[in-house]
Amino acid sequence: MDDLAFLTYAFISIFVIVNPISGVVTFISLTSRMTFEEKNALAKKAVFLACIIALFFAITGNLMLDLFGINVDSLRIAGGILLFHVALDMMFAKVSRESITEHEISESQERSDIWIFPIALPLLTGPGTITTVIVFMGSTVSYGQKFLIVLSILLTFLVCMVIFLSSRRIYNHIGYTGMLVFTRIMGLFLAALAADFVTTGIWNVYTALSSAL
Repeated sequence: MDDLAFLTYAFISIFVIVNPISGVVTFISLTSRMTFEEKNALAKKAVFLACIIALFFAITGNLMLDLFGINVDSLRIAGGILLFHVALDMMFAKVSRESITEHEISESQERSDIWIFPIALPLLTGPGTITTVIVFMGSTVSYGQKFLIVLSILLTFLVCMVIFLSSRRIYNHIGYTGMLVFTRIMGLFLAALAADFVTTGIWNVYTALSSAL
């Protein structure tokens, strides 16, 4: 796979699991009482923090796996199962319980730090995103590809920033129904990514065990 194809694959995969379009509905509901300037300031802080969290786990993920003695393929299988659960929620247009529950959204209405929780973590950078970036970084040995993964993370959250800053205009143009359609399509792609994670992880574990025998 050449660099452009790998960057495209990494960017699309991370963008699908972050799914900022789906997050717009929650973001609008949490910032409905804010002025335009307050909403934009909160969006910038939330997306910046989410990006930092994703980069942190991308860079330190291998160290964490070594610390806990976890093989990257074991995480790939577990992550694939988690992503498939999230994908099912997306295809049925439900708020994914992997990211945030309806009760947590309701309780967050009156808090001043909603840009930290629940927007940055876990709405944008939840367990699914963290698992994905760790698996990607752990699956590559080339520093060039690792750089492309970091670049894809930065591009994903740059797009997130644009989407959140334009959230009310996007909502006015495509409406709630349009967002549900987009979420279902992203759910289908995420399910395919989850299947790839699980099958690749199982095959790699099987190959490693066969070689050891």
